[in-house]
Amino acid sequence: MTRAFLLLVLLVASLGAGSGDFHRSMSSSPTRINPLLATDSASSEITDWIFNGLVKFDANGSIAPDLATDWRFEDNRTLLFHLRRGVVWHDGAPFTARDVKFTYEMMRSKKVVTPYKSDFKYVREVEIVDPHTVRVRYSRPYFKALSIWMMGMLPAHLWEKESDPMRSRLNKLPVGTGPYRMRKPFGINRRIVLEANDRYYEHPPFIRRQIYHYIGDPATEFMMLKAGKLDIGGLSPLQLDRQVGEEFKKRYKIYEQPSHSYTYLGFNLRDPKFRDPRVRHAIALGIDRQEIVDLLFFGHGKPCYGPFMPGSPAYPSDFRPETYDPKRAKALLLEAGYTPKHPLRFTLVTNTGNMTRIYAAQIIQQQLRKIGVEMRIRTMEWQAFLNTVVFPRHFEAVLLGWSLSLIPDAYPIWHSDGDKKGGFNFVGYHNPEVDQLIKKSESIVDPEAFGAIYRKIFRLIVADHPYVFLYIPDSITAVSRRIEGVSPSIIGIEHNFIDWKIKD
Repeated sequence: MTRAFLLLVLLVASLGAGSGDFHRSMSSSPTRINPLLATDSASSEITDWIFNGLVKFDANGSIAPDLATDWRFEDNRTLLFHLRRGVVWHDGAPFTARDVKFTYEMMRSKKVVTPYKSDFKYVREVEIVDPHTVRVRYSRPYFKALSIWMMGMLPAHLWEKESDPMRSRLNKLPVGTGPYRMRKPFGINRRIVLEANDRYYEHPPFIRRQIYHYIGDPATEFMMLKAGKLDIGGLSPLQLDRQVGEEFKKRYKIYEQPSHSYTYLGFNLRDPKFRDPRVRHAIALGIDRQEIVDLLFFGHGKPCYGPFMPGSPAYPSDFRPETYDPKRAKALLLEAGYTPKHPLRFTLVTNTGNMTRIYAAQIIQQQLRKIGVEMRIRTMEWQAFLNTVVFPRHFEAVLLGWSLSLIPDAYPIWHSDGDKKGGFNFVGYHNPEVDQLIKKSESIVDPEAFGAIYRKIFRLIVADHPYVFLYIPDSITAVSRRIEGVSPSIIGIEHNFIDWKIKD
């Protein structure tokens, strides 16, 4: 018996789906379970079970009460929160306005290194009005004035005793107000047990324990799911269509929704050939997005046609995208001076370790060949790709991905200011009208007015073709049929997890 096989047998024996516990997997261990410091996916996922913000997204993707019962803008620079009464931390201490002020001050502290600081850059002061009322003053009107308070709150009575927030024991054994709590510190590559918080303000979760099993190998995770040893797990389109059968579908219910990310082909707009909008437009028309989705994802995805999330207020409801049109693409290339004897040539660079992107590049290469474009493919290790190609802008075209948010922030990618060292405007996109609209939107706190501006930004970016927006893959999740109460929404299937139940 090999050591690997023995470890697999022990892992199967340690998993117990079918018990009163909810079993899931994690592919990496958390680093810090702290809403201010959780930047990796494992830390963020566990943190979300343990902490609450003042507000959250509801099932419809709208901002809703959480630790705050309600709020109002006293003027366009002042936000007043009324806090929920009767909320207690996991150790029984009451949650009050002091915790809100303390969390903000810790966020600003020089002792804390976190990328989330920038979200609070326009907060001038957090004022305690009374134990259940907080007034936030901003230095200017700010479109994220409300949404930044989805940040989880920290217990002041515990954290004020810690001299080094980055190394605190509370990052390993956190205390929050959330629906689940931890009884002991987590270890590296060890399972994590979350227990229901019986004093959770909504109601105690019906599922009493969640057990995260560390499974570092995706193939092993899939094997455990097929064996019925996990209650939830993600599936690839290939696994769903070719590697699971009727027995699996009797054991699990499949939920499929668009993911919150897209993949794109980005042009280096500093390159003379891509400064010509006809060239960018031709390539966009010469790529059959639907064929890519069908070949890569067996249809489990959708073509992407713009920078913001479909169905969100930033996406124009009447938008009709241009689709695959090789005849028009050839005509545009001819207008731009490219002929069969003098074809357009360029190199597309992407990263190794992501076979989906590499396959997408190969499909695009074949499609563009049909309109007379010669595209070479170059692949690089991820860190080398970022450090020698993307960040220094040493490319003709790149294949990359980006996230889609319910409340988008166009500034990092699409404002001209982002075209600098350390900025995310890798392709060098400059449009004065887009710049002006982005700046204007930052000072708007009314969601309807903000959405109207972003719909204009959407149309302008799409018309410029700085990217070829390619596809939005589906997120495919299998949930054990012993679970009831699952109700998918735009924010995912686990938004109402505290209402899930294990069937008797």
